[in-house]
This record gives sequence, C-alpha cells and structure tokens, in this order.
Amino acid sequence: MLNDTTQNDLSHQDEDSYPTDNTAMLNDWTDAKSDAFQKEIMSFGHNLDGTGLFTDEALISLLERHPSEKLDVCTMGAADHPMYPNKFRTGDFREASGKTLLNAAKAGRVWINVRQAMNVHPEYKAVLDRMYGELAEKTGNRAFNPRGGILISSPVARVPYHFDKTETILWHVRGQKRIYLYPLTQKFISDTAYESVVSNALEDDLPYDKSFDADAEIIDLAEGTALTWPLNSPHRVDNQTFCVSVTTEYSTRESGAKNAAMLTNATLRHRFGMDPSYHRDGDLTRRVKSIAGRILRKTPLAPDTSKPDMVTFRVDGTVDDYVVDVEPFQRSF
Repeated sequence: MLNDTTQNDLSHQDEDSYPTDNTAMLNDWTDAKSDAFQKEIMSFGHNLDGTGLFTDEALISLLERHPSEKLDVCTMGAADHPMYPNKFRTGDFREASGKTLLNAAKAGRVWINVRQAMNVHPEYKAVLDRMYGELAEKTGNRAFNPRGGILISSPVARVPYHFDKTETILWHVRGQKRIYLYPLTQKFISDTAYESVVSNALEDDLPYDKSFDADAEIIDLAEGTALTWPLNSPHRVDNQTFCVSVTTEYSTRESGAKNAAMLTNATLRHRFGMDPSYHRDGDLTRRVKSIAGRILRKTPLAPDTSKPDMVTFRVDGTVDDYVVDVEPFQRSF
C-alpha cells in the first residue's frame, strides 16, 4: 500500500546507489538543434535508461514512496465523445501496492503520472540536474527551473488533445509512442479555449475534431528519444505499447506573460461580458494585459472554471483490466 505521509521514506536507499557516472544525458546534439530549440518541433537522443531509475524494480519502489497527493492514476473514458474523446477519469489507488499499479499499467487501461518525481526524490533530482545542466550548456539558456514527472502508461493509453501552459520536453524511455502535433492557429487552439485552460487548475484539454489530423505532424517516438515543440502547440498521444516517459516543464518570460494576458482576457469575458482577443492584440496591449493578469491572479476577480476532481474507479488487482467503477466521490488524497 502507498504511504499516506507526504514525506518520502528513503531510509532503505543508500545515497551511494544514486547515479554518479559521467555518461552524458544528451546525445546526437548539433548546432542546428540549438538553433531550433523552442522554435521548432525537434527531437534528440538521451541516455536516461542508463541511469537504472526506470526499470520495473525502480518504478515499483518509486510508486511505494511517492506522496499520494502527487500521484495521479487514471483510465480513459469513451473514445466516441463528440468533443473530449478519451477524457481521463481519476482513480483511487490507495489500496494498491506499487507492484499492482505497475502491473495495471502494463496489462490494463491505466495511465499513471508520478508528478514531480524528478524533483521530490534525490536520486531522480540528480539526474534532472544533469539533464538540464547539459541543455543549458548546449543552448546557452541558464534560466531553466524544471519540474519533472514520470509517466507510466498502458499499451492502450490515449492522452487527449490538449496543450501545455509552459515549455515542455517529453523524454521517452521505454516503449513506443505516437505523437500528433498540430499548428498554432486559431483553428486548433482558439483564444477562448486557451482562456478556459488558463482559468482551470485541473484540465488542459481542448475541443478536438477528427478532421484536425489532416494537418497534424505525426511522430513515432522511439526509446531513448526526447521531443520538444514550440510553446503551446496542441498535441495528443497514442501509446503503441506499455510506455515509460519523463515529462519536464519549465516557465519562461514568454510563457508567463502570455498566460497572464490570457487570464486578463478570461476575466474580461467571464466577469464583464467583453469579447477580448489575444490573437488580435498588439504587443503593447499584450504587455498591459500581462501586468494586469499578474495582479488579477491574486484577487477574487480571476475566474476559476475548475470542477471538483471526482474519483470514478478504483484499482483492483483481482480483475483483468484492474479497473472497477465506483460511485463518484471527490478526491481528497
């Protein structure tokens, strides 16, 4: 059973077992990739698998130790929903061991996000520091303050159409994933949809239409490959096999300013019935709205469109797909 405490019990792990070799975390990096970083869809090689932190045994230990409030165990909803296909459902994992959770991800319909695992646990934090230390050297960007989670997901896992509010890198370690990346235009990510996500603490989903796929760049992501894309690019993910990945994010001046301006527009729309548009705004208006958004964020005026996180299933190792529906209740763990 997972620990209820928010403190990690690392007493069984000697610090000497932390990865200390000098193997580079990045490989096949070029000057062209430095130029494309944060501007284009680009991939590069990495050596995370060599750390030993993503084996079955290491992941079971991680799941047993990780704070429950930073662990999300989900399954996918119906694939034929007209606007939000494969929408995630929250699960109750409190009676499941780390081994059961890993088996559920391998055999069932389960997707696990070990949030901030790369920050919370010292052995993983040491690797995160090496990853971004090398990125800083390659790109000249010294302002990284990354947060990193570990995704453990079943062969049938589908991440819905969404976007990230911060700069993101997906470091794939085990299995095969297919990524669909879409253009940064109003057709694929409208201002109103962006505003809805900025004012929602739990969801990043966007309205999706199957016709969008005609304009998608489709990438089959192999083990040992990392993928990054321009800020806010809409995307979705289909697993081809059981997968383990690290997803890292970091805020930049650009992402912070845009999110704050979008929050101002969400406030104007929800509170005052106006029809603002970041897409139509000029640079000066965006800067003014960004300043206003940082202020609004601290006031009751900023809209909060979040809904309660409702638990609709529990993980049960005695059934084939490990998913048993329950009467919905609000998550409090």
